[in-house]
Amino acid sequence: MGTKAESYQLILSFLFAIREVNQNPNLLPNITLDYSIYETLYNARMTCEAMMDLASPGQENIPNYSCGRQKTVLAILENVPTELSILISNMMDIHKIPQHALAVRGWRRCMEKEELETLPEEVLGNIFSGHGHSIYKILYAVAHALNAFYLSTAKSMVMVGREKWGHERTQKWKMYHFLKNFWLHNTSMDGVHLDENGELVADVAIMKRVRLRKKVLYMRIIGNMTKQASQGFQFYMDNDNRVWPRSIHKTVPRSRCSESCLPGYTKAIQEGSPICCYDCRLCAEGTISTQEDADHCAGCPDDQYANINRDRCVPKVITFLSFEEKLGLILASSALTLSLATALVFGIFVKYRETPVIRVNNRDLTYILLVSLLLSFLSSLLFIGQPNKVTCLLRQALFSTIFSVAVSSVLAKTITVVVAFMATKPGNRWRKWLGKSLANSIIVACCSIQVVICVVWLGTSPPFPESDMHSQPRHIILQCNEGSAAMFYVALGYMGFLAAICFTVAFLARRLPGAFNEAKLITFSLLVFCRLWVSFVPTYLSTKGKYTVAVQIFSMLASSCGLLGCIFLPKCYIIVLRPQLNVKEHIKISDGN
Repeated sequence: MGTKAESYQLILSFLFAIREVNQNPNLLPNITLDYSIYETLYNARMTCEAMMDLASPGQENIPNYSCGRQKTVLAILENVPTELSILISNMMDIHKIPQHALAVRGWRRCMEKEELETLPEEVLGNIFSGHGHSIYKILYAVAHALNAFYLSTAKSMVMVGREKWGHERTQKWKMYHFLKNFWLHNTSMDGVHLDENGELVADVAIMKRVRLRKKVLYMRIIGNMTKQASQGFQFYMDNDNRVWPRSIHKTVPRSRCSESCLPGYTKAIQEGSPICCYDCRLCAEGTISTQEDADHCAGCPDDQYANINRDRCVPKVITFLSFEEKLGLILASSALTLSLATALVFGIFVKYRETPVIRVNNRDLTYILLVSLLLSFLSSLLFIGQPNKVTCLLRQALFSTIFSVAVSSVLAKTITVVVAFMATKPGNRWRKWLGKSLANSIIVACCSIQVVICVVWLGTSPPFPESDMHSQPRHIILQCNEGSAAMFYVALGYMGFLAAICFTVAFLARRLPGAFNEAKLITFSLLVFCRLWVSFVPTYLSTKGKYTVAVQIFSMLASSCGLLGCIFLPKCYIIVLRPQLNVKEHIKISDGN
């Protein structure tokens, strides 16, 4: 039994709820709730007497005897030991009167009215805390259940005066159904509490009654139990708010076998141990867990990745080879610098086009080669920047075609050197092949095959822009999908085939007389060219993202630079710095030697 102050506050909670219900015009209109409070002193005999009094509707304690002024018992609210609660249940079950246990001990019999407006503020505060709040909610539950019962049976009920209903004796047992459904499905008072099996389905606070030195009691929240969809209930105790008796000086024992697994970890059950004993394992790469004691880790969306703690997903960074970053800026600057150098060489060759050094090595082929190298340097800029439909469609086709023109020009120059040497012999039939027709035919024939390959490629499976979300775990790579990898390698392989033929012819012609020494330069330049593109394939396949594009750009610039430097730099040296060597007599002397 509690203290007098406790009982007084609990009774006030009860009376406050009764008064609010009776003053609510939308709840039980034209009906007034009455009440009786019994003190049983935990005595079985006094409990039976109280139940007999409740079961007797008339003036006398005779169960089910109706005579004179009657009263209708809607529900019994009790909080007694288990054996007395069973006794009440057995007695009231006969009369179909609902029974609900309270969280209160020892109410005294009280029939008097209380003027609640005159109560101190701290007393009113206690009415809505702890057990007082529970009583308040239970009374409202009974009132709402009665209201639902009244509305559902309004058509078959006949109001007699203000204190009883017709057919009450035959329909009162239906109150239990409405009271049960109210507790199961009520959403007007702190949400749903129980399911159809009586199991808790809402979050609850764990409270402890604390007594201060002045014997003042108050309730302190020391923990909670929360409902989690996939993991059942999670129990939590706030160590800072727990108040232990002074007699307890030892460390508070743990209530579980294992510590909670933090977000980012998942539970791993220990074999042969209870289910509450488990290890915590870090979520695998690319997966996360956002709750404590997670049973499994979940993957992130394609456009996100797991952070280092594996407890949340982070948006991936969009990446591509741009002009603003250092690598893209270096490659773009290199392409522009080499383009200017090619244009400068082209200008020199145009200015000194009538000199022997330029005339002896076929000016037209030289111009075609220089223009193709210039376009090759500039076409590399299509590989830098955010990919789009146009750049993806054009860049590989242009690169393949322009490079084929450059290599075909070198091949035509090499074959022209060989034919020119063979035609110097009197009566040789190769003399008729000398001239522009042979060189032009070689270039057109070799380039036509590459053009056909590119047309078939673009017509059947053209390249397109795409977002690669899986190659790198933390990045979304904007890139060009080549459409058909087979066609890409066919075009690349054809360029390699042309370069191999050109290298072979130049290597065989490297020992020709001095006037035809360009074969040596072509041999060395194609050696550089072939080595670069042979190493390109494994490097291209082993890199990912923007570095794959950077490898191809580097190979394009380096191989074109090799052709420009090895073939044209020696000629520019003679034209600009050693003009005395750029005379017909020097060429004849070299030829004679």
